[in-house]
Amino acid sequence: MKSFAEVSVLNTRFHKVTVHQLIQYLVSAAKTETKKIVGNVNIRAMNFAYELPWYRDFINDADLVFCDGFGIILGAKFCGCSVDSTHRMTCPDYIEDLVKACEKNNVSLFILAGRPGVVEKAIHKFNVIAPNLKVEGHHGYFKKSGAENDAVIQKINEFQPGILYIGFGMPLQERWIVENFDRIEARIFLPLGACLDFYTDTVNRGPSWLTDNGFEWLSRFITEPRRLWKRYFLGNFVFFYRVFCNKLFNSPKKKRLQHKD
Repeated sequence: MKSFAEVSVLNTRFHKVTVHQLIQYLVSAAKTETKKIVGNVNIRAMNFAYELPWYRDFINDADLVFCDGFGIILGAKFCGCSVDSTHRMTCPDYIEDLVKACEKNNVSLFILAGRPGVVEKAIHKFNVIAPNLKVEGHHGYFKKSGAENDAVIQKINEFQPGILYIGFGMPLQERWIVENFDRIEARIFLPLGACLDFYTDTVNRGPSWLTDNGFEWLSRFITEPRRLWKRYFLGNFVFFYRVFCNKLFNSPKKKRLQHKD
């Protein structure tokens, strides 16, 4: 399995991987016997990783981590890392390419996400572009412990997917993976948040001139300002403040001055 260069921001890492490389990794790894976790980072994930040790461990221990936020690219560049826009990707932009690759490589897909009805809409769209895709699903609005959780896991295990897409939102989806990883018979665990909501037009994603130019957060805020103002305005400020402080207090000049003292 090909390895990719790592980038570390605030002691949380991700890989320099393009969309094409990500899809190739997923379909190849899904055919191995070893379970793998493919995580992703955006500003919200970085803030969780900074504040929650278990979440940072989840990201840093994942087999592959891709960047799903333009702000992370900016933060990494500010820290002196060599990254560019090709190392950032957002699920609704490549989900159909992933589905086609799964069909072509005979990799099965189980979708665990969204409100009741969203998975069915997504599978219908998938069947149009990939009629031979092996796909099953269940909505994400179930109790994440007890009998209801057990029933969902049993359904997944009966299907034995190559790729299990989990979309509960951060950090719930990552916590669920940690707690149920050993019980689930899937090859790839892929937390992807609200991708299906946007793909099925259940939630308005916003105009492409915003989403394609690093302002996906702004288009989402415009759609749901009351719910998302804290996540984006406060969260973005906190992330860049932390990156700035980390850069300031860990610069080569600062270290030389501390060494002289």
